[in-house]
Amino acid sequence: MTVSGAQLRQELAALGVRRGAVVLVHCSLSSIGRIEGGAAELCAALLDVLGPQGTLVVPSQTRSTSTTSRESRTATAGLTPRQRERYFRRVRGFDPHRSRTEHMGALAEFVRAHPEARRSGHPTASFAAIGPDAAALTASHPYDSLLGWHSPLGWLYHAGADVLLIGVGYDTCTAFHLGEHYSIAGDRSYWFKVGTSWRYVPDAQDYDDSDFAELGRDFEHVHALQVRSGALGSAESRLFPVAAATDFAAKRLPGMRLNSRLGTS
Repeated sequence: MTVSGAQLRQELAALGVRRGAVVLVHCSLSSIGRIEGGAAELCAALLDVLGPQGTLVVPSQTRSTSTTSRESRTATAGLTPRQRERYFRRVRGFDPHRSRTEHMGALAEFVRAHPEARRSGHPTASFAAIGPDAAALTASHPYDSLLGWHSPLGWLYHAGADVLLIGVGYDTCTAFHLGEHYSIAGDRSYWFKVGTSWRYVPDAQDYDDSDFAELGRDFEHVHALQVRSGALGSAESRLFPVAAATDFAAKRLPGMRLNSRLGTS
């Protein structure tokens, strides 16, 4: 299926993307179909529909810079201590201006590299944005608040931003992480590489997205009126408020995880 820029603009507007809004986009570009112009055209379409007062936000994570990330643990599984040391010596430290996104998709990487984009400074959990609110929402991102209230996610919540899922499921919905409290998420220590130096962050919050798909199904059932669904090309897409998703996660996750630990449904 070939999708034109005009079609993208029409379908984004029909889905409910508003002029002047702030929208956090999680996207699988290939699920849309063959876009004339690829990620650049989708980015342009989003910015056109949002208008000059709107702001486009994407996750721009680089988890390979942490020794404790899932990606690093997988890459170093079975290595000897000396091999692990050599592996991490070769890891490129985070540079907010140069480090490419990892596993975030073509749109996120295009936005990250856009000359007008701003990016938050977290070594593994950064966000990138284009628009008049980009500088404000990326200005603060403490190392001990990967996806918490002091990260750009907290800013998005208070700004009344929306989440747009394009061809991806709720398991990618970072807004749910704001609903994870220490009592259900726990904590762990992190090592990050920034530039040529390793930084240690003790007792930062741990995060778990393994139950987000189930949480998303419940959220969509309970908040059907707040979830706008439609197609973007061939991609099933959803638009909903960051605050609604966060508040629902805060209420539902404790019970879900207690039941999981007890082995009940």
